[in-house]
Parts: sequence; C-alpha cells; structure tokens
Amino acid sequence: MYANQSQTNSTGGLQYQGLLERVMFSILTTVPCCVFLYINGTMLFTLRSKSVFRETSRYILLYNLLFADTVLLVHGQLMYILAASKVTLTYPVCGVFTMLANLTTVISPLTLLVMSLERYVAVCYPLRHASIITIRNTGVAIILVWTFSALSVLTNVFLLLNFRFEELQSLQMKHFCGKESMLLDPLSELYDKSFTYCLFLSTGVAVSCSYIGVIIAARSASTDKASARKVRNTLLLHLVQVGLSLSSTIHNPMLIAISKVLDRKILVYIQIVFYVCFIIFPRCLTSLIYGIRDQTIRPVLMYNLCCQCRGSLSVIS
Repeated sequence: MYANQSQTNSTGGLQYQGLLERVMFSILTTVPCCVFLYINGTMLFTLRSKSVFRETSRYILLYNLLFADTVLLVHGQLMYILAASKVTLTYPVCGVFTMLANLTTVISPLTLLVMSLERYVAVCYPLRHASIITIRNTGVAIILVWTFSALSVLTNVFLLLNFRFEELQSLQMKHFCGKESMLLDPLSELYDKSFTYCLFLSTGVAVSCSYIGVIIAARSASTDKASARKVRNTLLLHLVQVGLSLSSTIHNPMLIAISKVLDRKILVYIQIVFYVCFIIFPRCLTSLIYGIRDQTIRPVLMYNLCCQCRGSLSVIS
C-alpha cells in the first residue's frame, strides 16, 4: 500500500512539474510575442496615420509586408499555445489555419522582392523612378503578390482534396496542427517542398541581383553615394529577412530531424529557442529595421508608442 501511495505521489509530482514547465515556457514565448505584436500594431497604425505614408509606394509595400508578418506572428503563437496545452484540432479547422499561414508565408518574400526592385529603380534609374514606381503600379504589384499567393494556396487545397478523408476513422487529428500534418500524400509534400525552394531561391537571387546592381551604380559619378550606401544596406537586410523567412518554413523539419538524436527534455529547450529565433524574431524584424532606420517613420512611431504607453498607464492609475 505504501509503495502504491509513493508511486502515486511520484506520478503526481511529475505531472505537476510537467505542467509547471509548460506554463513557464508558454510565458517565456507569449510575453515577447505580445510585446512585438504591440510594436507591429503601432507600426501598422503609424503607416496609416499620415498622408506621406499612405501616398508613398515604399511605405505602402512596407504596410503589406508588416501585415503579413503580423498575421504569421499571431498564427504561430496560437499554434504554440494549442500545442503546449495539448489541444488537437480537426482536419478542416487545421486546414483553414494552415492555408492562412501558407498565404502570408508566400506574401512576405514576394513583397520583399518588390521592395528590393523599388529600391533598385530608385538608385539606378532616379529620373524615371517617379514614372515607374507610381501608386497605381504599386497597387497592381500588391494585387499580383496576393493573387500568386492565393493560387499557391488553392493548389494546396486541390491536392488535399484528393486525399480520401472517408477512410479515416475520425476527422479529429491525432497530432498537433501544423503544415506537415496537412501534407497527407506524397504529391502534396513534393509540391510544397518544390514550391518553397523555388520561391525562396528566386527571391534570394532577385534581391542579390538588385544588391549587385546598386553596388555597380554606386561607382558612377552621377549617383548619390550616401543614398546608394543606404539602399545597399537596406537590400542586405532584405536578404537577411528572406533567409530568416526560409528558416521559419523549415523549422518543423529541423526539429523532426533533431528529435531522432536528442533526449526529449533537451529537445523541448531547443524547440523554444528555435521558435523564438525562427518564428517570432523574423516577424518583428521589419518593425525594428524601419522603425529605427527610417528617419520619416521613427519620430512618428516613437510618438505613437509613447502616447499609447501613457494612455495605458493613466487607465491603470
């Protein structure tokens, strides 16, 4: 009897410790996520608060990129909380979440591509920049980005519909919701890998070519050296963003590969680090880059952040 009671207490202690660890890890990821969501939300408000932002192509593209990053940040944190709470979804619900994530995942690198081309035109063709990069052309570019992303999602849906769901005993998923959980047949997995690699490879090549073009243009005597150097640094940061976006798409496959050689407890710690570095950080990098570097955005953003902080403190007091 004493042995059974001791075993019961030991099991209860382990369950309590596991629950405490899940709560602690959830707090460690949720707090920075909420902070960056606050910054991203303020940045989105800032980009709609002044006419100079609403009527400049560069800031319109920035708003589109930031919106996609914010949606991905919310989605990633929601999926993490569900997984930490050991909540499983049905295939239709998980499919909706996955397709939304796929849509915004494609939008981010394509918007970075358009933004890089806009900066390339600004340096290499300064006299034609105003006639090429118009509000109308920017709107068309954004529509094309969303259309291409939507076509990719529809392709995934059509491939998914080929799977025979009627053969499943239940639509309730046995595993946590994620992109890999919805790749139910080899054809879907092959398409997803091929599309992802082609997308990021072509985007990386285009941004790199823009970077090289700006370097070459900077050697010309007629080019503004300071402006060219600033654009070159921006393109380099765009290339880093593309790389981080790619790392977020291979986040789960990396964890699956690591789980085969490491202990489960160590894997949990690595998963937290990967989540912060590959999911949260890339989605807040846009606000940090433009909020700090851009001389037009920075004072307005700081003003909005300070005003909202003061408003929150006055409500609390």
